[in-house]
Amino acid sequence: MSGHDASLHRAARPVRRQPHAVVIGSGFGGLAAAIRLGARGYRVTVLERLEQSGGRARVHRQDGFTFDAGPTIVTAPHLFAELWALCGRDMAADVDLRPIDPFYRIRFHDGSTIDCSGDPARMRAEVDRLAPGDGPGYERFLAHAEAMFRVGFEKLGDVPFDRAADMARVLPELVRLGGWRSVHALVSSYVKDERLRIALGFHPLFIGGNPFTATAVLVLVSALERRWGVHFAMGGTGRLVAGLVGLIERQGGRIRHGAEVDRILVENGRACGVRLAGGETVPADIVVSNADAAATYRQLLPAAARRRWTDRKVGRMRQSMSLFVWYFGTDRTYPEVPHHTILLGPRYRELLAEIFGARALPADFSLYLHRPTATDPSLAPSGCDAFYVLAPVANLDAPIDWTRAAEPYRRAIAAELERTVLPGLGAALVTSRVTTPLDFAADFLAEKGAAFGPEPVLTQCAWFRPHNRSEDVDGLYLVGAGTHPGAGLPGVLSSARILDRVVPHADALVR
Repeated sequence: MSGHDASLHRAARPVRRQPHAVVIGSGFGGLAAAIRLGARGYRVTVLERLEQSGGRARVHRQDGFTFDAGPTIVTAPHLFAELWALCGRDMAADVDLRPIDPFYRIRFHDGSTIDCSGDPARMRAEVDRLAPGDGPGYERFLAHAEAMFRVGFEKLGDVPFDRAADMARVLPELVRLGGWRSVHALVSSYVKDERLRIALGFHPLFIGGNPFTATAVLVLVSALERRWGVHFAMGGTGRLVAGLVGLIERQGGRIRHGAEVDRILVENGRACGVRLAGGETVPADIVVSNADAAATYRQLLPAAARRRWTDRKVGRMRQSMSLFVWYFGTDRTYPEVPHHTILLGPRYRELLAEIFGARALPADFSLYLHRPTATDPSLAPSGCDAFYVLAPVANLDAPIDWTRAAEPYRRAIAAELERTVLPGLGAALVTSRVTTPLDFAADFLAEKGAAFGPEPVLTQCAWFRPHNRSEDVDGLYLVGAGTHPGAGLPGVLSSARILDRVVPHADALVR
């Protein structure tokens, strides 16, 4: 064959089609899914209904202050680093993660405190100071939490639960470790001081669970913290979002903002694309939803396409609590306040019962105070501090009119902060904004304004949760807080990791 003929032969070869994946939503689960799909040969389009990426991890900027809207605690940095590695890059080139020490300070209503850290000797000293006599029980609890971590996170965290048999296979081990108990009950079997019980068992609140009802599997969170530490991204969590967006774009993927998905299109029982609110159709070989799981099934899929996740079944899911978040800046600094502070109110069990029981707004509260300028002063103007404080509150099942309740509630929180850890707050306040359960419902289509998706009780975990591979529609996959393994950064990143097991490689779709 002559050189001319060879060139004509090459030119005549058909162009190989690259399968197209559409990802609905750009929270951490959606961004991680897009990167993993891009690394496996897909052409990826991410559709985000808001005007910036990040979902709950979006960023608010006002009056010279930068506020991370959502998650601020990074406890498994290797899950992020793995995404950079899939793209042949080093995460450190794009994101500066700094360890936080202490992880957080817990301040009890009586004024006593405990600083939680990853240093075994310091933690034991803190336990002995707060609760003399509970040290040996504390050590036994750590061993139990580590065993739960090895099963619940290392063995099961990135494993799909497609069949009831998958759940039956792991139940004996979880039962042996007491997974049927609540977190608080398990902790209480090891230590006696109620303050220490709270300190060791509050972690379910980070992912939408009530320590008195959440499965004891979640004690693995404390082991996870000790294993890898607690970190913060310099520049704010938004730097992680920007870094992931950059990876997607380098892969050739596309992110479209202001692109609201109105419907997942289904033909012959298989997802074949999506329709946007404006009428545009975006064809796809597979669809991955990072939208709220309840919204995915009830709002984005026609009822005729659903056999398992009917409206009735979706409506019966117990949703997590919601959050009231106040972002504010001061024209002075509070150097004595650490990066993370948990301030407990006069009631604990009773308060949580009211919140998770979706009753009226309680007069008291427990708070999580985030002061990122303790680590990164660039997030506020010189000589200023940036904060957010969040209070767990009932979801929208509760009869609370947030259009009227928000400002009085904010003032009550401000008064409590000024009384306890931020003296002079009222005079120092220079910028302010709030988020209520109404915003979670409006901005993220969160069922009942829940902040974390389905509540993590045993009957809503693993196989009982909406599956990563849809049971109803072929070619549809779910990532994010509403699917397995659940909420929190490690959970949503692991949900995207599961795609490697359940989504076919792009090559398989073009053979």
